[in-house]
Amino acid sequence: MRRKKTFIFGNILMGLGMAAMLVSLAYVLLSHIFSFGLSELLTDGALMGVFVGAVIWLAGASIGGREQVTDRYWWLKNYDERCRRKKHRHS
Repeated sequence: MRRKKTFIFGNILMGLGMAAMLVSLAYVLLSHIFSFGLSELLTDGALMGVFVGAVIWLAGASIGGREQVTDRYWWLKNYDERCRRKKHRHS
């Protein structure tokens, strides 16, 4: 049961991180398009929210056990010795 709870908690953190990134990005883009009359400090804070959301998302991926997705990246498949099936050289 503990593994299931950590998986769910990781997914919740990933969802919160994604939501924070999207809301922050939307606020930054809309504040540049339309003039809301708010200070630039809020816009800079929203821009920082994109990075905070990314950190929360990565923490959720780590807790939820989804960090193995990196093994599927193209670079690792083609250039990392551990992931290659065929021994061929790239020039």
